[in-house]
Amino acid sequence: MDIRLLDCAGVDLRNGWFFYERQSAGLGDRFLDAFPLPVFTPIPSVLHRSVMSSEELTLSPIGHIRCGKTLKFNARHQPNEQLPETNVLELIPGDKYVKALKDLDGFDRIWLLWWFHRNQDWRPEVLPPRGPAQRRGVFATRSPHRPNALGITPVQLLGIKKNLLLLGPCDLVDGTPVFDIKPYIPAYDSFPDSQAGWIDEVDAALSAPPAFTVTYTPAAEEHLRWLRETWSIDFTERMLEILTRDPTPHRTRRIRSRHGDLFDIGCGAWFAVFKVEGAAITVLHLKPSFPLKFLTDPTRPEVPDKDAQLAFRAKWPEFVA
Repeated sequence: MDIRLLDCAGVDLRNGWFFYERQSAGLGDRFLDAFPLPVFTPIPSVLHRSVMSSEELTLSPIGHIRCGKTLKFNARHQPNEQLPETNVLELIPGDKYVKALKDLDGFDRIWLLWWFHRNQDWRPEVLPPRGPAQRRGVFATRSPHRPNALGITPVQLLGIKKNLLLLGPCDLVDGTPVFDIKPYIPAYDSFPDSQAGWIDEVDAALSAPPAFTVTYTPAAEEHLRWLRETWSIDFTERMLEILTRDPTPHRTRRIRSRHGDLFDIGCGAWFAVFKVEGAAITVLHLKPSFPLKFLTDPTRPEVPDKDAQLAFRAKWPEFVA
């Protein structure tokens, strides 16, 4: 018997497949199996099983990261587990998620699958912050500018309190939505002898002693000390880590060439202005990175270090021109 399938019926079957597949993976195929559709029957391409997949998926966060890092600059790309830091993954309230955490406390580390929620687009080639200013294919990097802005991070699990997971250092900012948790299993998840492409070359270069030395003018020392003691803002270590390796202009590392022989590096909500003479770097002074109109506009969202930037402007107006 020759079974012919009209286009209108194919559309109905396609819609039925989507409906059942959303209920449970594989249920859509079971729905189609109820119909006698032999492979030799001319089935419209919209119905063919090879293309029977949803073009859009809907994911719902199971929780959000709670930490003090509101700026991407403060979320280190490779967190140092030797530095004390506690972050919190707050799961959505409910018994289901609490029950889902059963037996997880026996693992030292977990994987977090999450969303780069501050990104609006993607780029096929990106400029990684590590290594020379060379563009790489986005799939060969961990850049946030991806077709689907999914991130994955292994992180220490320090404890569980009901729907709160206490985590060690991580590269996520406050409010990051988390989609899933998986246990980190060393026997399956660790391959230390694997080649890492261009990363191996960068690591080999970074293993050499720093190529540059950094000193500070009295003004720069005063600015850094004032931020640290008055506002508990200290980005010195992160700034030195970048400048001692390579102070050349680099968009991702937020190093810019200014007028003359001056440069600046963006450090969160601040700029550090410096000059380079041979292998010697001199940090001249700091300055706020946000213009005054942003800091005083009540309609704009909260600006990081807003009060500190306003106080700096009032204290050292000669350095904010």
